[in-house]
Amino acid sequence: MRDAAVTADSYDVAVVGYGPTGATAANLLGAQGLKVLVVERDPDVYGRARAISTDEEVLRIWQSIGLADRLQQDMLPDRPAAFVDAAGVPFIETTIAPRGSGHPPQQFLYQPAVDHVLREGVDRFGNVDVLLEHECLRVLGRSDHVELMLADLGADTFKRVRASYVIAADGGSSPTRGQLGIGYSGSTYAERWVVIDTKVHKEWDAHDRLRFHCNPDRPTVDCPTPLGHHRWEYPARAGEDEQTLLREPEVWKVLEDQGITRDNVEILRAVVYSHHVRVADRWRVGRIFLAGDAAHAMPPWIGQGMSAGVRDAANLCWKLAAVLSGRAPDTLLDSYEAERKPHVVEVTRRACLVGRVITERNRLIAAVRNHSLRALTKLPGVLRGGQKLYWIPDARYRDGLFARTGNPAVGRQIPQPWVVDDTGATVRLDDVFAGRWVVLHTGDAPVGVQAWTDLGVPVIALDGPQHATRPGAVHDLDGTLVTWLRRKKAATAVLRPDGFIYAAARSGQPLPAPPAGYRPAPTKTGARA
Repeated sequence: MRDAAVTADSYDVAVVGYGPTGATAANLLGAQGLKVLVVERDPDVYGRARAISTDEEVLRIWQSIGLADRLQQDMLPDRPAAFVDAAGVPFIETTIAPRGSGHPPQQFLYQPAVDHVLREGVDRFGNVDVLLEHECLRVLGRSDHVELMLADLGADTFKRVRASYVIAADGGSSPTRGQLGIGYSGSTYAERWVVIDTKVHKEWDAHDRLRFHCNPDRPTVDCPTPLGHHRWEYPARAGEDEQTLLREPEVWKVLEDQGITRDNVEILRAVVYSHHVRVADRWRVGRIFLAGDAAHAMPPWIGQGMSAGVRDAANLCWKLAAVLSGRAPDTLLDSYEAERKPHVVEVTRRACLVGRVITERNRLIAAVRNHSLRALTKLPGVLRGGQKLYWIPDARYRDGLFARTGNPAVGRQIPQPWVVDDTGATVRLDDVFAGRWVVLHTGDAPVGVQAWTDLGVPVIALDGPQHATRPGAVHDLDGTLVTWLRRKKAATAVLRPDGFIYAAARSGQPLPAPPAGYRPAPTKTGARA
């Protein structure tokens, strides 16, 4: 990891915070050719594993920066999940179903390993400067830039830099959010949770699956993590002393109740934390944006805290690149909060719902829960259908930068099948589109496309497996996307750079015009939209 000296005092974007959200943003912006500064107060990757899982949509984002395959080398995909009663007998057993994003639907991870790979990705870009052991003391928004006052924690010196925009990804206690006077509405659970990270020496039965021990006496999350690690989380009971709980003899009492011995694992660390349910009142103040935990905090039950931050970065960064290149007006950036906040609120609601199932303390209610869910999940389709209600919601935005045509495809992220491109190579679909606006059609040439081609937007035909591929077209090998578009009544779809559908039209129906204010060519050098 390099600690770069500042070679100029002016940047397109400054990113405050270098966790997964900030590092993803730095990769996305660096790949766009923007001049970026990253500011991080710690000297290296934070050593404690915090996030422990992610999903296929986030891997799709990391695919866009060329890191998905490398990251997955250190991940554990598609592990079964079980909700078990006090006797350890499952009343729900399932595996998360895929949604067609081209990656495993759930991946367990070891966050320090993820952080290292993301930072190595940033090192590819000479246009990204990284300042480790630097603290952002102040952000001051101006009409055409933001001034940042930085403290060099090693040299005990100060420096001032300027950026056109700032992304504050500086965590749940975000000093930037505090300086801006933005409220952080919500609550903190009164219950304290003990988190035990271990190194696995000898595997045991069910070591490789996620288990929610829904025991009223001591609810416990038992979670596999890759690279030879395993985690347990459980609440402190009323009256239990926090420091006592963290001592090894007390930790071993809990692990031994799970059948785990000193032959199985070595305890690496034990910490206590509280769950938070909070959302910032505003995610934008002028040229400064909140992302990740600085904008929202959620309990860990469906493993979406880190993933939500990565989604924030993906939504915001292509819009910043479009504005900075002169292709779009600054008002485009208002769609960031409008799109992301409702999705985050819904994810948080679902995480809380799953948490209530796991942590029910009333024995009678727990017994009814166990019996009813055990019977219900034996019915055909219930397990997979239930995931649509309690797991991660569909990648869909109902408000924001979209054409209001009434087509059900608008606002959704398209599936990502394997396709054959116009060179004959078999690739994932996003690799064909390469982060561009694209007009995609399955039938005849779309109507009303001239306004889009005048902006330089390519028009790409999509053929299904039963059709001979036309010159220049993309061949959907198993028909996944062709079928999905047909079900959504979309013969033509205009895709944004993040793979969400801006507009869609039936066969013969004209496309809406491009967004107001979009221009055909960059007016600023050094960045590409």
